[in-house]
Amino acid sequence: MEILLGFIFGAAVGGALHYLQPGRASRGAALAPVSGAVVGGIAWLILTWAGITTETPWIWVAPIALPAIVISVMLGMLTRSRTAHDARERVRLKIA
Repeated sequence: MEILLGFIFGAAVGGALHYLQPGRASRGAALAPVSGAVVGGIAWLILTWAGITTETPWIWVAPIALPAIVISVMLGMLTRSRTAHDARERVRLKIA
């Protein structure tokens, strides 16, 4: 049941990154929070399987730090990819 904390922490970090990083108009509003929740939940799951309990700080830090790193990189790559794709489409369609 405590794994829900990993999902919640990850979703909160992903939601914050969605609004903090540029290019949010080119991606869906749910992408970053859902991805953050998945990363946070996986981090909690792996640490739990490794035998780390809630009494150690790593299980609390990992579901916050890992989504912050992974989602910020993912959003940056997605924004660059989408911008490049849109530019190619404008040239192909002769719009601008």
